[in-house]
Amino acid sequence: MKGKIVLLSLIAALAVSACSGEDELSSEDLDALETQGINEIIAKTVSKPWKGEDFVPGKTGGTWNDVINQDPKSFNLLIAEQDSATGAVTGYMLDYLVDYDPLIREWKPRAASFEVRTNEDADTLDVIYTLRDDLYWTWYESGRRIKVTSDDIIFWYNEIRGDPRFQSSGYYQQFLEMEDGSDAHVDIEKIDDLRFVFHFPRIVAEPLLATNMDVMPRFGYEDAKKQNGVQGVMDIYGVNTDPKLIPSCGRYYLTEYTAGQRLVYKRNPYYWEKDSGGVSLPYPEEEVLRIIPDENTKYLLFKEGQIESYASRPEDLDELVNNQQGGDRGERGVDYTVYNNEGSQNANFWTFNQNPKNKDKPFYEWFTKTEFRQAMSSLLHRERIINQVFRGLAMPKLHFFPETNRYYDEDIRLQYEYDPDRAVRLLASIGITKDDSGVMKDSQGRAIEFSLTIQSDSTVYNDIASIIADELGRVGIKANIRVLDFQKLVEQLFTTWDWESLLMALSGSNTFPSQGSNVWASGGNLHMWYPQQESPATEWEARIDYLYNEGAYTVDPVKAKAFWDEYQRVILEQCPLIYLVRVRGFFALNNRWDHRNVYFDSTSGLKLTNIFLKGQIP
Repeated sequence: MKGKIVLLSLIAALAVSACSGEDELSSEDLDALETQGINEIIAKTVSKPWKGEDFVPGKTGGTWNDVINQDPKSFNLLIAEQDSATGAVTGYMLDYLVDYDPLIREWKPRAASFEVRTNEDADTLDVIYTLRDDLYWTWYESGRRIKVTSDDIIFWYNEIRGDPRFQSSGYYQQFLEMEDGSDAHVDIEKIDDLRFVFHFPRIVAEPLLATNMDVMPRFGYEDAKKQNGVQGVMDIYGVNTDPKLIPSCGRYYLTEYTAGQRLVYKRNPYYWEKDSGGVSLPYPEEEVLRIIPDENTKYLLFKEGQIESYASRPEDLDELVNNQQGGDRGERGVDYTVYNNEGSQNANFWTFNQNPKNKDKPFYEWFTKTEFRQAMSSLLHRERIINQVFRGLAMPKLHFFPETNRYYDEDIRLQYEYDPDRAVRLLASIGITKDDSGVMKDSQGRAIEFSLTIQSDSTVYNDIASIIADELGRVGIKANIRVLDFQKLVEQLFTTWDWESLLMALSGSNTFPSQGSNVWASGGNLHMWYPQQESPATEWEARIDYLYNEGAYTVDPVKAKAFWDEYQRVILEQCPLIYLVRVRGFFALNNRWDHRNVYFDSTSGLKLTNIFLKGQIP
């Protein structure tokens, strides 16, 4: 894992028909739904967590066919930070400095090796990176090669991420709060063409997390900034650019883009990573991504063998597991295997806009009260969502840190689970009560009504939102479901701030307690309920800033635990983000591929990096 947090769409690709209008289920019905068929489904799937096994060597050849939900906004690497579709496209052409193995909780070299030097007397720290000597920027069907050097990293760190006008998420990781409360910058210095060093003005617990980044090219972007400033950088490598003009230091070249239809990638023969037999990765010679937003179409394409894999929705599971490996697949069917994991470490969440830009609107007064957010958490019927949306194949997300985090504590959990009576009492404590017609109103007589925004390409969000709206309606609160294109939603989060409440998810799983500096710190650009605060707006946000900093700067895990324990408790008490559920994932893979290098679990994720066609063994 790269140790970064960026906006993503819903983590699990699961959906069922809309729940609105269904009769209420009794507790007995819910219990029956929870257990019905779950064991049978899991028994027909494969559990294959990665335990550190070496990959078997393969042979190059074949085309990997896949889908993405939408067109990229650009091929620009800066835009890719805030646009998931663009990030999905550019990621094939990049590599990152180091990698983290959650299994053994250790960092490993990738594009660079590293050395951490600590000066305890001065309370300072240096991280020295050494780039591989075989890293090149190359172009498809071109003999041109440019060596990746320290200048590339230094330019992006100083001139792109380090320039606040670009609003890069990496900007916030460049500053540390010192013991006297002042901010100090983490500086970067060139040693030679392959070596560079980050100078930390204070010892931190995870310096690699703060300095790991994609390897980005200096050329092109540097000239664009010199000539036309910020807008110049934003404008280069737009979607009308000939893909063959875009350099790659990653596994693939982008060679074709047809808007609304597909992208085509070709294998990069100069990529540095090789298998144990000396064969350069990846094995597939080509990767074709069709642009398909509709989940039903994706499932049909998988069943017809036109794409290689499919992340299953709950309503597809019965058919999917019963038709695999020799089942009744029909004339157009393909042979495949279904894998399962034990439950994602990630979770979608519900959050409320507390930005004072909206202080003249009624919802601002409600949302900024802790008791209101606690009441909303108490009206969130996770078991109903699990059973009606995910057919019992999920679990409540009640802890802030996942089990993979060294500071996870089973006893530190959310105290505001589903309890409508408690929700009503919490609301009454801030002057919100039912009138004679059963409508919840505040002390000024205003009906409690607000929008619940979801992204347009997810039926799962629609189903979850329908359940939330129904549960709120039962106590007299009206939630109006508002469907937006994902890019419009991102614009509202980063620019206009004109949303009320919303459902979405973040990538990353807080494997490190200090992950998400741009989310949890009050000055972060993804502190989404009120981003980029000049100073903490509330006492609890000031406390979070303090605990985050103290925990991040405490190397001794025993001492750090006290900070991280309180940090979790404050967030779970204040409910700025109300987590929903952790979904058990199901993933089907065409059996024309050799599955020996395939792994799927909630710790290391889905591993397909070393997949190759059956029979393609040297």
